[in-house]
Parts: sequence; C-alpha cells; structure tokens
Amino acid sequence: MSYMTQNIKIQDQEFILHPLGGVFWIEKSLLLISDVHLGKVGHFRKFGAAVPRKAVHQNFLLLDKLVSAFEPFQICFLGDLFHSSLNKEWQLFENWVAKTPAKIVLVAGNHDIIAPEKFEALGIEIFEELVLEEFFLTHHPTEHETLFNFCGHIHPAIKLSGLGRQRLRLPCFFKSKNQMILPAFGTFTGTHTLAPKKEDEIFVIVENKVIKV
Repeated sequence: MSYMTQNIKIQDQEFILHPLGGVFWIEKSLLLISDVHLGKVGHFRKFGAAVPRKAVHQNFLLLDKLVSAFEPFQICFLGDLFHSSLNKEWQLFENWVAKTPAKIVLVAGNHDIIAPEKFEALGIEIFEELVLEEFFLTHHPTEHETLFNFCGHIHPAIKLSGLGRQRLRLPCFFKSKNQMILPAFGTFTGTHTLAPKKEDEIFVIVENKVIKV
C-alpha cells in the first residue's frame, strides 16, 4: 500500500505529515505520534463490546509501518499512549519497544495512568512537556508566546461538503499560526469536529493521502 505524504515548513524546519497520523521532523529525525490509546480495544472487550480481537494488533502493525517509513532516531508520543490501566496490550507494547531501534519518549496525557516506573523499565522517559529549539511539545493544546506548539488530545476532524448532500467528516492535522494539533493515531479513538478559521491550514487524511484543503 502506498501513502501520499505532505511536506511542510515551520520555523525554517522541514516536517512530513503522514496519512497514518505521524509528523516527521526531518532535521531532528524525530517522529511525533499522538493519542494511540493502546489498551482501548482490550478495555472495550473486557466490558462486553463486540470489538474484533485482531484490532488489538492493528495499532502495532500501523506503528511499524510509520516507523519503517521514516526510520526515526527518536519517537515522541504526545500523550494518551495507553487508554487505561495495565492490560494484555502492555506485553505487546513491551515486545514492540524491544524491536524498535528508536529512542522513545512520552509527553504524558490525561489517560496515561500507568506507573512511570513501567515505562522507565523499558527505557522510555516521561515528560510533562518538552521544549526542542523553537518547538513546544505538549499533550493538551497550549498557547506559547514564542514557541510553536505540537500537541494532540483533541482528535481533530473537519466536515467537508461533497456533491449533493454528502457530508464527510475527515481526521486532519489542524494548523493555526503557532500550533499544530495532530490527529489521533489509534483505531477506535473517535474524532472531534473543529471549525477552521480563515487563517488556519488544514491537512485532511483521506484514502491514505494527506491533502491540504
């Protein structure tokens, strides 16, 4: 399967937006991913929801695709990496970390309630927020006077009108002047529709493509 990415320049740095929901910072060889919500499928199944078991593995397969596309030196998860407390998906995550050569860090989100020691045992550092050069990495959207904010939490989507009465709701990278909200990476995460202002730049994800609208 081929993916069509979108290149974008922010603060004189080059970034690639990938239709699986990641942002690759070329100069830093850093891959940003937000709101994977691992464990959510197991959480649903535990409470009787009819979610197929193979959905558990889907996130890891997609993470592998994203990582192999860029072979990043470092991966930064922008919060809500895990949806709930420990369940069977933690073991799958441990296996995934063991075979992923990139250094992994986590900017903690509101769902990240698993003990930090569990992450640290895997060599994953946890931060409340991170500043890298002119960029401010957070989970919740956070305005900063001088730094550009990459964040998640919102699971952004926008509504587009098609021919006739068609209304499409598409996940997107939502960029305002000093901020980009990443789409949720995980399956079964849901989306929240935002209304863009004139000056905002919207990059929708549709049919394995990232398209500026």
